Amino acid sequence: MAAECTISTSINIKEPRWDQGTFVGRAKHFFTVTDPRNILLSNEQLEKACQIILDYKKGVVTPGLTEDELWRAKYVFDSAFHPDTGEKMLLIGRMSAQVPMNMTITGCMMTFYRTTPAVLFWQWINQSFNAIVNYTNRSGDAPITVNQLGTAYVSATTGAVATALGLNALAKHVSPLIGRFVPFAAVAAANCINIPLMRQRELQHGIPVTDENDNRLGESSKAAQQAITQVVVSRILMASPGMAIPPFLMYSLEKKAFLKRFPWMSAPIQVGLVGFCLVFATPLCCALFPQKSSMAVSRLEAELQEKIRASHPGVETVYFNKGL
Repeated sequence: MAAECTISTSINIKEPRWDQGTFVGRAKHFFTVTDPRNILLSNEQLEKACQIILDYKKGVVTPGLTEDELWRAKYVFDSAFHPDTGEKMLLIGRMSAQVPMNMTITGCMMTFYRTTPAVLFWQWINQSFNAIVNYTNRSGDAPITVNQLGTAYVSATTGAVATALGLNALAKHVSPLIGRFVPFAAVAAANCINIPLMRQRELQHGIPVTDENDNRLGESSKAAQQAITQVVVSRILMASPGMAIPPFLMYSLEKKAFLKRFPWMSAPIQVGLVGFCLVFATPLCCALFPQKSSMAVSRLEAELQEKIRASHPGVETVYFNKGL
């Protein structure tokens, strides 16, 4: 059997293929993770990748497997299964669905932003999608209650709609171009409400922190605060190119004869522009902060510091999964 093995069993597939200490390494990793083609994979292909990875972790190499195929299987596995719970994730909550889903919703939010019913409908759709993504990609193995889910969802939707309608009312008195940026402001406000609320359990009870060898040292709320802040920042930045560049282009395009003759083309063009921006913005903004975030022991809660110093005296830095 050993003679057939084409690769060694010592490749660390728990970690990404590229060095996560550098921005370029993280960017390559997230371009692979957010690849929209992964949502087209069949259940059979997902199960096959899952089998290859689970076998490999036990030290069993599928005969004839090459290193590239192993990494491909790992990324297919990671795209569909939760890193902490191992459950298969909801299709539209996966990172590979981010670009197609976001470009459609964002494009529509930015095309239909003038009337109150349209604002209500698209901000609600966007927050429903966000709630699914946040729930699917939650950090840790801590279960989240339906009650917490509902509170976060209702608060974020209310926040987004209130921001959008409030700013729409103000924007009527300024140039039409500024009015086009209202959906972006609403999305940014909603992210600041939605993500901390969806992950409030982590803020209350903490998220698992480990040493560099993945030994669990305890749970920390301070680590959760850092993780959630980083996620909010990268989500707002992720939305910015797709929501900041198209308004300028659409503003000038709508004055041209073509869009005056075919006004229905406005939405598809907007969706296409947003999609183009998101294909790059999504992985690059996910890559801003390392997925395996770190924190000095001295910045943790006092009782956790004591516990770590007693049980692992040499540990100066702890690590945790920041979520997405």
